[in-house]
Order: sequence, then C-alpha cells, then structure tokens
Amino acid sequence: MQNLDFDEVLDEVIRKDTRYHRDAYHFIREALDHTQRAVSKASKGEMRHVSGQEILKGIRDFAVKTYGPMTMTLFEEWGISKCEDFGNIVYNLIDSKVLAKNETDSIDDFAAIYTFEEAFVEPFLPKSKLRKADKKTSGRKTPKKGDKKSAS
Repeated sequence: MQNLDFDEVLDEVIRKDTRYHRDAYHFIREALDHTQRAVSKASKGEMRHVSGQEILKGIRDFAVKTYGPMTMTLFEEWGISKCEDFGNIVYNLIDSKVLAKNETDSIDDFAAIYTFEEAFVEPFLPKSKLRKADKKTSGRKTPKKGDKKSAS
C-alpha cells in the first residue's frame, strides 16, 4: 500500500477512533515491518504470520532502538500507555483492511506481556537505579535483617 493510500485510510480510522495520534499508526506500521523482518530472518527467510505477542516484542525492540529514552514521552504524546493500546491500533488497521488476521488471532493477544516501565524506562536507567527499581517492582516483601515483622 502506498503512503498516500495509507494516509487516506488513516484519515478514516482517526475519524472513527480519536484515541491515538496519526504518528502512532505510522510507528506501528514501521514496527510491524521490523518485526516481520526479524521473524523472517529467524525463520531462515520464510515469511509467516506474526502473533500479537511477537508484534509486542517487535514493538518493544523497535521503539527502544529507534527512540531510546524518549520512547515513553512519544507514546504518551500519541495516546499509548499500555500494550493493549498497540492491540487497539493493530485491530483498527485490521478493520480498515490494511492488515490481516487469521482465525486464531485475538485482541487478547495484546494483553500486557510487559509493563511500559520495564520495557521503555528500565533499559535506560543506571544500574544503581535499576536495582532500586527491581526491588520496588518485585512485589516481594522480604524482612530486613533484624526486622521483627514476618514476611507473610
């Protein structure tokens, strides 16, 4: 599909669903191309359908490589705050016949396989901050030495 055609389709998509910025759709298209190339390379050149989870992993990889520590700022500007937003964008493109799905695909495939904090912030934190972030997000409550409270 030519860019002009894609932009015309986006005009209609954005008229129907105003949650996401036009640039988010262009980003998803580029991230899908990136993902398809990576999957094809791993499959020794064989093109195949990619799953929602593979798309999410490809999006993460492409965003970090392309936008680095600015990724979260851009996503916020584009209206994207969780993995499910990527699924909504992909399914808007499916509904507009820009993308295709198979019978096993579901919007639920885009349920969070990572948090935005771990995918787009932590890779850029200094190691000293990362250790603190790991402790905060681990969810485990371990008593400190000499702490009288139980770890229940």
